[in-house]
Amino acid sequence: MREFEITTPINVEINQQELINAAARSMGVTPKSVGDIKIIRRSLDARGRDILYRYRVEGYLTSEQPVNKYISDDYQDVEKGEPVIVVGAGPAGLFASLKLLERGLKPIILERGKDVHQRKFDLAKLNKEQIVNPDSNDCFGEGGAVTFADGKLDTRSCKSGDIFEVLSQLVFFGADKDILIDAHPHIGSDRLPGIIEKIRNHIIEHGGEYHFDTRVEDFILEGDTVKGVRCSGGAEYTAKAVILATGHSARDIYKLFATKGWEIEAKGFAMGVRVEHPQSLINRIQYHGKYQPFMPTAEYSLVSQIEGRGVFSFCMCPGGMLVPASTAEGELVLNGMSNSQRNSKWANSGIVVSVEPSDIPDYGKYGVLAQMEFQSAVERAAFEYGGGNLVAPSQRMTDFLKGKISPNLPQSSYVPGTVSAPLDEILPKFITSRMKQAMLVFNKKMQGFITSDAIMLAVESRSSSPVRIPRDSDTYCHVKLKNLYPCGEGAGYAGGIVSSAMDGINVASSI
Repeated sequence: MREFEITTPINVEINQQELINAAARSMGVTPKSVGDIKIIRRSLDARGRDILYRYRVEGYLTSEQPVNKYISDDYQDVEKGEPVIVVGAGPAGLFASLKLLERGLKPIILERGKDVHQRKFDLAKLNKEQIVNPDSNDCFGEGGAVTFADGKLDTRSCKSGDIFEVLSQLVFFGADKDILIDAHPHIGSDRLPGIIEKIRNHIIEHGGEYHFDTRVEDFILEGDTVKGVRCSGGAEYTAKAVILATGHSARDIYKLFATKGWEIEAKGFAMGVRVEHPQSLINRIQYHGKYQPFMPTAEYSLVSQIEGRGVFSFCMCPGGMLVPASTAEGELVLNGMSNSQRNSKWANSGIVVSVEPSDIPDYGKYGVLAQMEFQSAVERAAFEYGGGNLVAPSQRMTDFLKGKISPNLPQSSYVPGTVSAPLDEILPKFITSRMKQAMLVFNKKMQGFITSDAIMLAVESRSSSPVRIPRDSDTYCHVKLKNLYPCGEGAGYAGGIVSSAMDGINVASSI
């Protein structure tokens, strides 16, 4: 087998014979000696005069057997298997449950929210009527916080597990095979719910259990050993182990740990705003004025170090829209989403600044919950500045940099609406000053990024968990509570679909 690269213009479909000829040249053989050919990676290159697709390809001789990395359906019937409680049906919980099926263990999935179908109605009320259901919203419910987002499958956590295992399982449950080769794969908020529903049906068909509208409120302990959980409504469940995959917004769980005196730690996270540009502008910048309708919708990734803190784009949604992601009354949180076609006229992204406990000394009185309480305070401030009803305090980007209130605002995809407000008074100075410096850097990387047509909306605060639940690095078990396995983004060990899924696989494999 030999790996090689081939490029084609973006508007030209790759030719099979060209692949065979390229493989033959790479291996030093005749085209007739070439057997199977597999594209393993496709990336867009817009750096030169011509916009190209770059393909990384595996070529095999006729005498060689290609490696098949697709996941087969080797899940066991676990109806009578030993139970393991999985708290949360986000990526970490779902992929942990699939791994439990492979191992012959029975997942009992407890989800505080609703299934993906019923959850849509609560999200509609949140977006159109500003009614917040604390257990069914953008963050809570089947699929977790990623279900109705862009479905991005990028991750930097390559050392945390087998990315291909996660992607191939998603393909097995209905995702497009292109995610196996695309450099920046995504599914889309219109397609991801169907995939999550197929995973649920698969788990149930193999003997697993689902319990929706079931919020875990406490653990059943014998000494320092977790035997099960107590839930809302009085239900109790016992099992050999509990996988805690509650997501980054489960503040009640963090408070439970703090109140009980169980090991928990404050953790750095990131906070800032959502920035929304016309997608046509981002297309023009990224494609150097050469964008054509057949090209993929342009996206961007920006990062800079400013005064010892990272400032970076987060959850960039090309051809997307902004949505409220509040999980309680009296707070304002924003998120971005996009459908599989990425065909709206807006592009949005978080622009966030890393926040460490040392940045907020006034919150030291809250101990391990300092970062969480700071996060909550800013969300409440944003809500108040917006005047209630989830209206987002906003500024034109150019006005934010000048430190003046915008006399008017550009149109936005955010349905609850926007109101002109000084973001400098909502976010602390250590965040806004770094954002301003970083935007000047970003504009050098993307000339035209700074524009009066861009609107900044507060607040983007749920980039990751502000708390970490410590665990043993080898066993994945909590450092003090036996049989409890903190997992995923909510425990502070992942961020996004793929890294959370890999963490779920790792945790389930250790039980």
